[in-house]
Amino acid sequence: NKSIILKDLVLVGGGHSHVTVLKQFAMTPLSGVRLTLISRDIHTPCSGMLPGLIAGHYNFDQTHIDLGPLACFAGAQLYHDEVTGLDLEKKLLQCRNRPSVSYDLLSVNIGSTPTSLPNFKSNQNIVAVKPIGSFISRWEQLKKRVRNSSRNLNIGVVGAGAGGVELILSVQYSLRNLLNKYGRARFLPKFHLFSDNKTILPTYNQNVQNKFCRILSDRRVKVHVNFRVAKVRPGSLISDEGNELDMDEVLWVTEAGAALWLKDSGIDLNSSGFIKVQDTLESTSHQNVFATGDVAAMVNHPRYKSGVIAVRQGKPLYENLCRRLSNTELKPFVPQKKFLSLISTGDQYAIASRGNWALEGHLVWKWKDWIDRRFVRQYNELPNVSEHKSTQPNETLVDSHNLQGSSIGTRCGGCGAKVGADILNQVLSQLSLPKDRDNIIGLSDLDDSAVSTVPPGKVIVQSVDFFRALMDDPYTFGKITATHCLSDIFAMAAEPRFALSIAVIPYGTERKTKETLEQLLLGCLEVLHRSGTSLIGGHTSEGVELSLGLSITGFADPNHILRKRGMQPGDSLILTKPLGTGSLFAAHMCLKAKGRWILHAIDEMLQSNQEAANCLYQHGATACTDVTGFGLLGHLLEMNKASNTNARLFLEAIPLMEGVKETMSAGIFSSLHPHNLRLRSSICNLDELSTHHHFPILFDPQTSGGLLASVPVEKANRCLGELKKLGYSKASLVGTIEPMSGGASIRIETSTNLE
Repeated sequence: NKSIILKDLVLVGGGHSHVTVLKQFAMTPLSGVRLTLISRDIHTPCSGMLPGLIAGHYNFDQTHIDLGPLACFAGAQLYHDEVTGLDLEKKLLQCRNRPSVSYDLLSVNIGSTPTSLPNFKSNQNIVAVKPIGSFISRWEQLKKRVRNSSRNLNIGVVGAGAGGVELILSVQYSLRNLLNKYGRARFLPKFHLFSDNKTILPTYNQNVQNKFCRILSDRRVKVHVNFRVAKVRPGSLISDEGNELDMDEVLWVTEAGAALWLKDSGIDLNSSGFIKVQDTLESTSHQNVFATGDVAAMVNHPRYKSGVIAVRQGKPLYENLCRRLSNTELKPFVPQKKFLSLISTGDQYAIASRGNWALEGHLVWKWKDWIDRRFVRQYNELPNVSEHKSTQPNETLVDSHNLQGSSIGTRCGGCGAKVGADILNQVLSQLSLPKDRDNIIGLSDLDDSAVSTVPPGKVIVQSVDFFRALMDDPYTFGKITATHCLSDIFAMAAEPRFALSIAVIPYGTERKTKETLEQLLLGCLEVLHRSGTSLIGGHTSEGVELSLGLSITGFADPNHILRKRGMQPGDSLILTKPLGTGSLFAAHMCLKAKGRWILHAIDEMLQSNQEAANCLYQHGATACTDVTGFGLLGHLLEMNKASNTNARLFLEAIPLMEGVKETMSAGIFSSLHPHNLRLRSSICNLDELSTHHHFPILFDPQTSGGLLASVPVEKANRCLGELKKLGYSKASLVGTIEPMSGGASIRIETSTNLE
């Protein structure tokens, strides 16, 4: 597919409207549009199911939409980050942990943030329910505190809207079950609900209010009406009238506000800081910015904040985004004034209301349960859709603005495929490229090759790697590639000094090509600079998909080089990182990997092997290599042959990445896995363990994997302890080296006993 990138549509936030937009783009792609999702959370909670999660009726995955597979399904770049600023003039989004992201069209669906008291953040006993991800971890801490308490704690919920009422009843139900389980029912906390109104649920009809007043009374929840919290002290709440009540834990569920970065952006906001939008969901001040959900304020149709509204805005938002991209007239959306509301009571009982009527019962909860499960399921259970085959951009996207200086016709091969000099010069001029002391001629010069010196007494160590992108995020891919490529140098106890790059950038206009190249090199340089390595040259061309390779040159003392040969019988084998990237990213490509598994895998891939290599060397490592494409078994077999030794591996001691057991059990493996599997003939006891559930991990190809090293047995435990202190938390002793007997072979044991 050689579809040329003409416009960038960026979605900020993975809210209920945006998950609909992602799925619609997956079903009907718009050629020429690059879709990007920036989200602080990789799992979007279904707000209506949070009380059920707290009560214990659902698990985490049942109540959250996984944005990882959904974004992949939509062909969207997923940036796991938080937006901190917006430059409307330059059309740039500032992010907390990555370079700025440019857009042509922007949509914001980030929900709301808790309104805070002056001393909100300093109080350890107060927690905001939003963002929900942070609240869930705090909830686990609260359960432990209640379980271990020797008295009846006071738990307060500030905010008596639907969210606050549902929460306090769910928390009470869950804690009662917890304490009953451990025979501590007498220590059930006392519960308090605070309303700054004369009643609870002020936006609901009298029937709903009466029903919940009855239920709260029956459940012995103390309701404090007309209690406006003016101050929070550690262990107490104080009203604006000076009344003070002791509280051990306070859950904050009041009406939330807008993100602070919107205030400084210059976009039209209402008095509460929310983005003012027209009926078309576009900003009243900027036609290329849309907003939905809690962060949006419809000027002609003001409504109370509700997840129902955000869900209903999803399809109209998608249609109007496509219309804006295609330069056609937008359609108005009018939210309904009345809608069905279903509020649970924590114990699989709920109250339904619409307008002036209300209905309660266990059947109402089952009705709510069916609706909520169906909503989450439609985004987590994704259909198989064949790749969109259009190779030509939508003609309506081709306007004079994005064609200036660009050709979108047939793309050349050979030297004609090179990225233009102007683009390269613009990118390089914006990058920090310090000159290395051993580099004479480099990127800042106009010569055809780089020229460097070799320090006296040193030898050159060189390596090269090149591969296509694992993900659509060029910045993160640049960091992973650099980390991976440096590992060959580290594994030989050498010091990397210079790098040459070769990059393939997807077809696009000059502006898009420049932006992609800049993100890619920023990520790459961030890692190179951290290791003291200078980028001194390279080559960049256009192609079908993003790819990057690096040739690394390092220096080493010829008398202190670590090699694959050198293992001695009796040595212990240490692996510094867990395995599983091959299976996980294969699962990611077929939408079977959870987003959090991929995030954890990326974190592991981004961990440099530099400190690990130094640690292994200092503890007398006799041989070392990095575990990459040939898998653990393939690389160990190379070491065996080079050292004239055999090895014994302890299968269950091999550390695995999160989610790998699930993906391997589902039969999902990398395309290189079958080739690596041919090496199983080197296993001398193959018949004993070919059905073992960990067996496939031996052949899983790794990207930016850890180091595998042999260390004298008397130093192995001390070395392992030091590795863990350095942050290699899953470093493990995975085997021992044995004398050669016959050909090079490996014995696999299922025991973890390394004695």
